[in-house]
Amino acid sequence: MSLGQWAACGATGLLIAGSLTAYAGYQDVLSIETEEINTDAWGDRPAQVEGIHNILLLGVDNESEGERPDVLVVVNVNVDEDTVTMVNLPRDTIVSLPECPANGDAPGVAAGTRDQINHAATYGGMDCLGNTVETITDIHLDHMVMVDFSGFENIVNTLGGVEMCIPEPIDDPKAHLNLNAGVQTLDGEEALGLARSRKSTEFGSDLERIESQQRIMGAILREVTSGETLSSPTTLYDFLGSVTDSMVTDDGLTVDKMAELAIAMREVDLGRMNMVTAPVLEAPSNEYKVVLDEEPAQQLFEAVASGDVLPEEEGGEGGEDSAEEPEEPAVAPGDVSVRVLNGTVESGLADVFRGLLTERGFNVTGIGNPQLRDPEQSTIYHGPDQQAEAEALAAVLDTVRLEEVPDMGEELELVMAQSDWKGLAGDGTSSSEGGGEDGALAGLGVSSAAEDEVSCE
Repeated sequence: MSLGQWAACGATGLLIAGSLTAYAGYQDVLSIETEEINTDAWGDRPAQVEGIHNILLLGVDNESEGERPDVLVVVNVNVDEDTVTMVNLPRDTIVSLPECPANGDAPGVAAGTRDQINHAATYGGMDCLGNTVETITDIHLDHMVMVDFSGFENIVNTLGGVEMCIPEPIDDPKAHLNLNAGVQTLDGEEALGLARSRKSTEFGSDLERIESQQRIMGAILREVTSGETLSSPTTLYDFLGSVTDSMVTDDGLTVDKMAELAIAMREVDLGRMNMVTAPVLEAPSNEYKVVLDEEPAQQLFEAVASGDVLPEEEGGEGGEDSAEEPEEPAVAPGDVSVRVLNGTVESGLADVFRGLLTERGFNVTGIGNPQLRDPEQSTIYHGPDQQAEAEALAAVLDTVRLEEVPDMGEELELVMAQSDWKGLAGDGTSSSEGGGEDGALAGLGVSSAAEDEVSCE
């Protein structure tokens, strides 16, 4: 069963471990198992980009021993921009595999074979899986790390648990999970159960479950960076052991390289650690499998490969979009209250734009799906006295119409429609040109490690 983005916590632990091993003398902690990876046999590889480090994280259950990883996450560390982007590749994604030779007990596979992406490990171990991910994403992989489920539980327990908001009670026997509603501290078993639980999601799908997994990973990252883990030698030693005891890496990931990445990671704010799932569609041949949604997926992969990720780093200087600035609205964003409703098929889109609008100073009072009004075109609904506020909101959006509703109060209602929604205006969210982050990430359900977007208040 998929554990989604939680595996990225292994990257943080690994980087911290490398840094402290090199500079604080914890040499005996890093007893990490390695696996030989022959990248010379992968053929023509994507070019390395200076200042960019890409690590493929794999999450496996204890029984499979890595033969079919449930978790595949590309962790992109941009040293120059102090950003980290984590891209989850759903395990059931059907892809064309590259040629992989036999590897020990693994039989190898012919080029062009159509199969699930995680099955590449069955054909040729981590070597074949790394080749497959690099081939379909065109992202140069520098290293690979595999963490098993027991390692995940140990990490959470060593931290003393992670604080989570549980909006509704959960009783899921299959995931061995029984939780009350409210803010509470989950131990390793409970956190793992939440990551595996289908019953706690609206429709019980693997893709929905990733949202819970991203929240758990964010909680772990917040605990690691803000708690006593880095200040207490005892806690630090235990934490490093929990990270490394259940880990396998490629044979080229040396302590010096881990230390180099750790130094870079120390400059990254949690708000600049973003998590996203590669966009997929239902596979035509199997309703229980998925395929990449090629155009947005390639835009995402290109942005990650080049390190062109955060919209504010694109800047307002130069470029065609910056040539004509919109007129300053008569109403300040802080005076605008709006409820954001997602009428598209993109799960999590309302969450994304809640964050984006909040960053621009707007007061987002809530999110959800359209019920009373579900227009064919993206629309801002406003009361008779809220025309100026609606225009202020419309000024930052790429495509939207305004409609007055006589009985509406001071709160606006933004409904994003499937037919024409293009995101934010003027900074790239409505255009994929130039490989900018907005064009690649808009509508993909991006979340940040800085805070939990689910509230129990």
